[in-house]
Amino acid sequence: MSRDKLFLIAPGFSDPKQPGIDFVCPHCNTIEGLLASFPHLAEGIEVERVPFPRPRAKVIEAVGEENQSLPVLILADNPPVDAGDWRGTRFVGKTDRILELLAERRGFPRLHN
Repeated sequence: MSRDKLFLIAPGFSDPKQPGIDFVCPHCNTIEGLLASFPHLAEGIEVERVPFPRPRAKVIEAVGEENQSLPVLILADNPPVDAGDWRGTRFVGKTDRILELLAERRGFPRLHN
């Protein structure tokens, strides 16, 4: 893998527990907004949107069943020391940390608190 890969939940999903209502993942949607605002920076990242229901097969293949909560950023190289490790694949699954890494590694603006 030559580029970082970002898994997000595809927006506009339904939850069988609450039929008739469309949802977005608030954590994924924060990142979606950043990607949409700076598409030229997003070109350097492979982004894959997966359906809401579990199991999320593509995510499981990449980082294991226990790490299928999204978003998750898989790091192609130079992982930070706090990155998780699944069979040699380094990744980060906390939204705030993903946003920090996108700023550090890809030049995205930082969120202002």
